[in-house]
Amino acid sequence: MASKGSGGMVVAVIIFSLIGFGYLRSQQGYSAAPPAAGDPGTSGGTGRYVALGDSYTSSPRTGKQAGTPAGCDRSDNNYPHLVAASIKPAQFVDVSCSGATTANMTAAQKTTNGTNPPQLDALNSATTLVTLGIGGNDVGFIGLAKECATLNHNSSPCKAKMTAGGHDQLAERIEAAAPKIADVLTRIHARAPRARVIVVGYPTALPDGPGCWPFLPLGADDVAYLRNSEAKLNHMLATQARTHRAGFADTAAPSRGHDMCAKTGTKWVEDLVPTSRAQSLHPNANGERAMANAVLGLVR
Repeated sequence: MASKGSGGMVVAVIIFSLIGFGYLRSQQGYSAAPPAAGDPGTSGGTGRYVALGDSYTSSPRTGKQAGTPAGCDRSDNNYPHLVAASIKPAQFVDVSCSGATTANMTAAQKTTNGTNPPQLDALNSATTLVTLGIGGNDVGFIGLAKECATLNHNSSPCKAKMTAGGHDQLAERIEAAAPKIADVLTRIHARAPRARVIVVGYPTALPDGPGCWPFLPLGADDVAYLRNSEAKLNHMLATQARTHRAGFADTAAPSRGHDMCAKTGTKWVEDLVPTSRAQSLHPNANGERAMANAVLGLVR
């Protein structure tokens, strides 16, 4: 998810994480290993690992600044760095950037401090492993913050607006994002034909049930609506991975119970006022470690 627009982020991550439990439970809670791609391996000083993604991949403020541009808010202890430290590839390149969408896979991304080149430019024929964490910003969860925040626990302004007229706008946006994810995966395979590819899902940020209002200003009906919407997003990502020769790292299931409403030290996703180093509404260092473990379970 994007780090720009932290104000609007309130619902962004709220939205993102809301999902772990609700809709399509039977479709959640699983990971699928990527099919072999004829590579010689990516570990023990061999192979080339490239990480692509948005702010849930770059992990703003959890560690020291890594790489350029500084505006990507890329930390040196995000899940790609943790995966690389474990498998020890011969080469490691992390080009993830806060605010990235699928368009930034093939087009440069301007940030508040520098421009990130098209992320797919980091791929080449020597690449043997690729992780991809993208899609949330394409759906536009962050822009819903103003509509979702409420002082009335019984109000659900976000659901009312997004489903007015019998059309579920979030469901439609997720459906529209599917071919974009498919295109990115096709391009990855074309540029890195020897690589195993893993799509990384979004973790759970809010608990099942009505949430924790007024700690987080979301009405119960909006919590349910957003949770279901994020489940649809993760399901779409898993489906696109499966149909485009990629693995899927489920991060929603292992992060349940470690959401924004959990106690300090237990939570893996920070709330509006972080109690550990991280950007608000984003995974903290423990959350990134859990995401790394989900990926490592598929590549070791």
